[in-house]
Amino acid sequence: MPYTTLISTAELAEHLDDPAWAIIDCRFSLADTGRGRRDYQAAHIPGALYAHLDEDLSSPVIAGQTGRHPLPDIDAFAQTLAGWGIDDGVQVVMYDDSTGGIAARLWWMLRWLGHDAAAVLDGGWLHWSNAGLPARGGPESRPERAFEARSRANLVVDTAAVAVMIREQPTRLFDSRTADRYRGENETIDPVAGHIPGAICAPYPDNVGPDGLFLPKETLKARFETLLGGTPAGQAAFYCGSGVTAAHNLLAMVHAGLGDARLYAGSWSEWIVDPSRPVA
Repeated sequence: MPYTTLISTAELAEHLDDPAWAIIDCRFSLADTGRGRRDYQAAHIPGALYAHLDEDLSSPVIAGQTGRHPLPDIDAFAQTLAGWGIDDGVQVVMYDDSTGGIAARLWWMLRWLGHDAAAVLDGGWLHWSNAGLPARGGPESRPERAFEARSRANLVVDTAAVAVMIREQPTRLFDSRTADRYRGENETIDPVAGHIPGAICAPYPDNVGPDGLFLPKETLKARFETLLGGTPAGQAAFYCGSGVTAAHNLLAMVHAGLGDARLYAGSWSEWIVDPSRPVA
């Protein structure tokens, strides 16, 4: 059985030498975009390849049109995955050092392109290293494989669709940023503070306990059932600042057994490029 949501450090440790498993290190810092790669070069899980959020998991920003992390072209990203040695028969495990906030982006992108055998390492690099599990530095490589993209358009919504959603009642659009940024406080990343009118506050860090691990399935299920208020997951959409950490909520929902909600990939940073769009 493939791992499709989360995997423990112990479970991953059993497959370090398995060529049918690909491990991807997604560590990244918005404040220092080169730090993740430096940290990877210094030490990473054996066999792991590095994925840079800006360079590998996003396309270039188009000023005045896109948010900060637009989704890459499907064919181009499929070639990236092929270069990482991923095909239909490969189990992919991704991790970061921010409780899955970045790794979930790659998890969602694989799911978006039809590859369900993808799981985020629960606890990430911190739990791995604190457990004294193997690590090494330097570059890694895997033989290239043929990745076939089978995109699921129903998993993503664009700005036009969100504009329609906020006119519907009750709205089931969720803001995955922290509560202070949702309220328009302490905004240090985007030039406009606030949230999309009608969006419900659903901070992604609330999926994780003090130990840095995801909360139990039943706890996550109760959380999202309350937020959804009876709305099916497929009729809900999540956004964040740039379409990255919102995937953490999507991961938590699937892990809880509630199914796939949708991602507003452009998120807040795309919404605000047009000053005519409403802001709350």
